[in-house]
Amino acid sequence: MSALLEHVMSPAVRPFAIAAAMILIVGSIEVVSMLVGASLSEMLGTNIDFGHPSDNGVINAISWINVGGVPLLIFLLLLLGAFSITGFLIQDIARMVAGPLPATLASVGAVAVSIPLVRAASRGIARVIPKDESYAVGLGDLVGRVGEVVIGPLDQGPPGRVSVADIHGNRHFVWAVAAPSSSPLPQGTMVLLVDRAGTRFVAVKADDELKPSKPPLSS
Repeated sequence: MSALLEHVMSPAVRPFAIAAAMILIVGSIEVVSMLVGASLSEMLGTNIDFGHPSDNGVINAISWINVGGVPLLIFLLLLLGAFSITGFLIQDIARMVAGPLPATLASVGAVAVSIPLVRAASRGIARVIPKDESYAVGLGDLVGRVGEVVIGPLDQGPPGRVSVADIHGNRHFVWAVAAPSSSPLPQGTMVLLVDRAGTRFVAVKADDELKPSKPPLSS
């Protein structure tokens, strides 16, 4: 065990060990934030659209690598994971041949290998993971729709989740807060999405005549 720890913390592989540790830290923060009704992925991606050209070269580079359009948090975890695994493999192979490479040189090699790996992985993952929003309809099309609070309560603090169907019947899980004049909306409440700011919607309690006749999602 001590030999493994010494190997992982050696200067030659330290950048890759740090990347692996960051995956654990970021993943833990995301789990904790979702338990309290927030989301690190939402905070990272609220004001950045990677699907369209930008004057920012960094955003354009991320758009090219993240070809599948997976959420930014998943993209970062993919990049860290590919960099860490590739770096350890490079140093292990180098150690068997002649000796470990300098950490800087190994890091450059790991980045060069990771970029095409992440590009291919993001394309595959985007085909199977559910998306918070469908690009077949605009986010504005969900304003005026009735949904159900599935993670709540909704208030004026951190957002919760609302399950809402679009005009085509496709169901989406969007972030929402209660309107400033609204009392807290507990889980299971049928709500009307009345406005949005970015990817965050504003909800009020739906009138009885707006509620769907079919059983809500929670039942």
